[in-house]
Amino acid sequence: MSEQELPPWLREQLARLQQLQQNLQAIMMQKQQVELEVSETERALEELKKTTADDTVYKLAGPLLVKSNRDNLIKELEEKKELSSTRTVVLGKQESRVKENLKEVESKINQMMHMAQSGSSPSGNKFSPPPSS
Repeated sequence: MSEQELPPWLREQLARLQQLQQNLQAIMMQKQQVELEVSETERALEELKKTTADDTVYKLAGPLLVKSNRDNLIKELEEKKELSSTRTVVLGKQESRVKENLKEVESKINQMMHMAQSGSSPSGNKFSPPPSS
């Protein structure tokens, strides 16, 4: 059965499923990037905390290394880590919501297909959408 032979209600649900899958993939990629950022920030903080107040420290500013104050840099990195951690939590919640929506749409598609195949639609048309609940 080609895509054009599919009933409109099924095409709509399949398009929604595909959109949710793409959203999930994008969210998971963003979450992975932010988790990597948290990990890199933690490593930088660990190394920075090994230094003394007398040590010279630098930070990246684009392609340059700029001399910086150790305590200010620690504060800056801790804030960055906190923001990134919060963003990871938000992305995790988004990921969970999209996964729930995906399961609902998959279930709806399976239910519609089962009803269509068994011919139990009220109109007698094998490809009519099932009654709305």
